[in-house]
Amino acid sequence: MLDNGRVNDAANNTAESVPGPPSTGSARTELGAASDRPEPETRNNTASRLYPRVTSFRSRRGALTATQQQSWARMWPTIGREVADEPLDAAAWFGRDAPLVVEIGCGTGTATSAMAQAEPHLNLIGIEVYRPGLAQLVQRIERQQIGNIRLLRGDAVDVLENMIAAESLTGVRVFFPDPWPKARHHKRRLLQPATFALIANRLKPGGVLHVATDHADYAEHIAEVGAEEPLLTGLNEATGGVSAEHRDNAPIGFERPVTKFEGKAHRAGSAITELIWGKIEL
Repeated sequence: MLDNGRVNDAANNTAESVPGPPSTGSARTELGAASDRPEPETRNNTASRLYPRVTSFRSRRGALTATQQQSWARMWPTIGREVADEPLDAAAWFGRDAPLVVEIGCGTGTATSAMAQAEPHLNLIGIEVYRPGLAQLVQRIERQQIGNIRLLRGDAVDVLENMIAAESLTGVRVFFPDPWPKARHHKRRLLQPATFALIANRLKPGGVLHVATDHADYAEHIAEVGAEEPLLTGLNEATGGVSAEHRDNAPIGFERPVTKFEGKAHRAGSAITELIWGKIEL
């Protein structure tokens, strides 16, 4: 969820960019133009992918301002990396061993920074494709001296497949993924059965997957797919659980800050659906 743009349904290196209608949701991220994506030789183009997929983010272009460039030069070598194919040593990167949460589609980072400050005991990795959006978050991290955020620029599914170990995540957040509302584009939606299975594999037992969307049809789709994942159980009403029974003991917070873009969705009458699952403890 973010100030503006659309969310990092960052999912593939194969496809063409398909234009779509403008976002009506609060934070569908600002995701990457083809020119913003890592060069092909830095990406995983092997046959080892867990499943074939097409791109699920829209093309966006944009240049950094001079002040953003300066902040990027100071901060990115420490807090940012391009998505790569090697496993990530999160404890070494953060300089501490703490529960790890991944946010897919951090955009400009309004919610990301607020939640990181509210949960200083967590290590938070934001994944985003759109560089100008990341640059705004980098500036915020520098200005507010937020120490528990690290950033990955590239394809979120590549991160989950190649950089994150099984049962290593305490939480995964996906706020306002692009709904791709036209039926012919539904295959581009990030939250498909294979993605749920991948996320469930990477979560620790008791870990939490938190999804939010303002698109009713996508919410129904997400709820149906999530209900079919055997490693996940519903923790709130939208997923068949009771949030009051879980929120106090959950390893990550259930609350999200409301950004100005989400506020516009509220004023337009768009209902926000929160879907929260926990990984079963066998």
